[in-house]
Amino acid sequence: MRLGASTGALAHLLPQALQALAAQHPQIDVQVAVMTSVETLARLAAGNLDIGIVALPQPALRGLRVRSWRQDPVLAFVPADWKPPRQVTPAWLAARPLIANDSGTRLSRQTAEWFAAAGERPQARIALNYNDAMKSLVAAGYGAALLPHEAGAPLPDPRIAMRHLRPALSRALGIAHRARLDDGPTELTLRALLELPAR
Repeated sequence: MRLGASTGALAHLLPQALQALAAQHPQIDVQVAVMTSVETLARLAAGNLDIGIVALPQPALRGLRVRSWRQDPVLAFVPADWKPPRQVTPAWLAARPLIANDSGTRLSRQTAEWFAAAGERPQARIALNYNDAMKSLVAAGYGAALLPHEAGAPLPDPRIAMRHLRPALSRALGIAHRARLDDGPTELTLRALLELPAR
C-alpha cells in the first residue's frame, strides 16, 4: 500500500494510525513517501500512489476523492528569548527574522495571505519544507516560523515559545484516494486513518 504525506503528518499523525493498522493487519506493508500535496495528487491520478494526505482545499480531480480529515491550529514558533506577546500579530512577526515554508506548499500560501490581509509582506531569511528543521532553527534563534501544531506532537525545545495567532489561522488536511477502492489493503489503511482521534 503506497501512501504520500507531508513531513508534519508523517512525524506526528501517521505513526498512530500505522501502529493500529500493524497490530490488526500485520500483513499490510505500507510504503510512505514524503511529498507535497500537488505531488501527491499527481501521483494518485497517475496510479502511482494509493492514499495521500493533502492540505485543503484542493481542486476536484476526475477519478479521485478527497475527504476532509482534520483541522490543526497554525501557531507561531518563536525563540523564547524574544519574549513574544501572548498572541502574535502579523505586524509583530513581520518585524522579525522569519523562517518560511517552501513556496510550493499550501501552508506557504496561507501564511502569505495571513500577512497580506494585514498589509504585511515580509521576506523570509530561509524557506524549507521540513518542519523539524524549521523548529531547530527557531530554537537556535535564527528566526520565527508559522507551523501547524498537530495533536500528539510533543512540546518543542524549551528554547521555543509557541504562541497563538491573532487573527487565528488553521491548516486543514484531507485524505485523497481513488474514487473506486478496489483492494483490501487500501480500504483497511484508509479506515485506520479515519479512525484516528480528532484533535
